[in-house]
Amino acid sequence: MNLPARAVAACLPIVIAGCSTLGASGPSPDAIVEAGQAGGEERQIVVVPLDENSARRTAAVVEAQRFSDVFGNPQPGDTTIGVGDVLDIAIWEAPPATLFGVTAPGTPIGNSSGQNVGIPQQVVGEDGAIAVPFVGTVAVRGQTPSAVAAAIERRLRGKAHAPQAVVRIVQNESRAVTVIGEVGATRRLPLTARGETLLDAIAAAGGTRQPVGKITMQMTRGGRTASMPLDTIVRDPAQNVTLQPGDVLTAIFQPYSFIALGAVGQNAEIPFEGVGISLAQALGRIGGLRDERANIRGVFLFRMEQAGALPISIAATARQTAEGRVPTVYRLNMGEGSALFTAQDFGVRDGDVIYVSNAPAVDLQKFLNIVSSAAFSVTGIGSAVP
Repeated sequence: MNLPARAVAACLPIVIAGCSTLGASGPSPDAIVEAGQAGGEERQIVVVPLDENSARRTAAVVEAQRFSDVFGNPQPGDTTIGVGDVLDIAIWEAPPATLFGVTAPGTPIGNSSGQNVGIPQQVVGEDGAIAVPFVGTVAVRGQTPSAVAAAIERRLRGKAHAPQAVVRIVQNESRAVTVIGEVGATRRLPLTARGETLLDAIAAAGGTRQPVGKITMQMTRGGRTASMPLDTIVRDPAQNVTLQPGDVLTAIFQPYSFIALGAVGQNAEIPFEGVGISLAQALGRIGGLRDERANIRGVFLFRMEQAGALPISIAATARQTAEGRVPTVYRLNMGEGSALFTAQDFGVRDGDVIYVSNAPAVDLQKFLNIVSSAAFSVTGIGSAVP
């Protein structure tokens, strides 16, 4: 065996070993599908075709998280008094005044005037009560101002002549909402009997500092939290819900992002606005698929999906996280004629990962490059050795 032949034989194992370690930007389509088809505990993900049905199911889940569905839209009720509120109390007594004033002897009744007295402003204590002279302790928590006035009048009868009382809330501390985030001025907004809405609160806080189309509103009530694009709330009056005491509104600027990997124009984390974007728009923002590398049948979207967005037969057996999410991979075949329409209907969510696999020919080309490089090296060695 001459030297060039021996050199080729020596390099062949290296070339073959290189075939199994070709560079790649992620898993192959077959590897992803096999992971979704594994049985038992080995099945860590669910692979779902990205078609019209998938787009409809995911859109239905988003609609179920609208403010009107999560929080309802209760009608405003009477303003009630709570702990920390400051009350202004005025009491009138008809002539002849016997408790809060004195009428001069001999003064005709028609010429006498009623007497009134202003009580120092009262702060509702932790016990939900206030103290009124000649009346004593009055429980006011949960009562309306008119109900408290009537209670004071009843307890003054027999002490004052035809007493009348007026009670006003001058500082509402118990019935307020908090507005924070990308607004003109963070503030606590007292609620009135008019029934302030979400947009009322934003306006009272000076509006948003960023364009409406790039703001997402997060609303927290009790133990529930939901988010919606502000633009959607403006366009759909049903989502401009009536606020309740203790609500927290947070205006967030472009809070969402997705990650693009693989055979695409740009591998990066891409932020997007609160109004949301479709898969077609997301692909456009990253420069689309790379013609020389991309597998048009290997466009994948990885998501921690809600079980309600999956077919019942799949959701019933899928592995779920502690939060009830299912590791899901949506597969889009861009070779189908309707693929672009489907991509337009399918919304991208915060934290999604878009991955485009390499075409099979790309790996073949890498292999041929390795073989070619090895062959030229052997030829060079053979030429150099006499």
